[in-house]
Amino acid sequence: MTESAQRKLIIAIDGPAGAGKSTIASRLARKLGYVNLESGAMYRALALKAIDNDVSFDDEAALVKLAQDASIRLEPTLNGNRTLVNGHDVSERIRERDVTEAASRVSVHPGVRAWMVARQREMGTGGGIVMEGRDIGTKVFPDADLKIFLDADPVVREQRRMQQQKIKGEVAATVAADLRDRDRRDRTRAVSPLQAAGDAVVIDSSKLSEEDVLAQVEGLAVSRLKK
Repeated sequence: MTESAQRKLIIAIDGPAGAGKSTIASRLARKLGYVNLESGAMYRALALKAIDNDVSFDDEAALVKLAQDASIRLEPTLNGNRTLVNGHDVSERIRERDVTEAASRVSVHPGVRAWMVARQREMGTGGGIVMEGRDIGTKVFPDADLKIFLDADPVVREQRRMQQQKIKGEVAATVAADLRDRDRRDRTRAVSPLQAAGDAVVIDSSKLSEEDVLAQVEGLAVSRLKK
């Protein structure tokens, strides 16, 4: 797809865990020649710093200080972003279960979210980005050119997560419970709860393939570019 010479969109993709946001955002960014900004990777990077520095996930002030003192950077590659913390590649480590669980606890604090939003807005200056998360269209970029809320049935999302992580047996029940608990925290937190922006296009991917979803989102982007 050819982008108009001067026009560069800000595209926000929100939704719950397991809805496919990361995959769609990454593939769409590559198609458009845009940068894929992963808000989740940034929260996980901070959570990893908290783990490594023995900082309590409930100590908001200490977490904000940790964020302010850390260098968290996303570096685009052909195979997706690398996440760098103080120059160290932590891309694989932040996908591990303990970090993912910690990130959902770290992200509930208003001070942490305020710092993250400020950083994310800096990174998105000038457009040409696809950003996925849970409050991108409502909080980070409320004036985004295109807002997508990607959702799916909870059972479908649990199955996808287990297939993604190649999890079976007794561990699967724990992963499913963790995802449901994360949904609850995301949707009920006091600051920037997970919800679709009023002007977002809601896509239920429960019965759609990855290619179907990508085609829909790309079509919406093309329409915005033509406008």
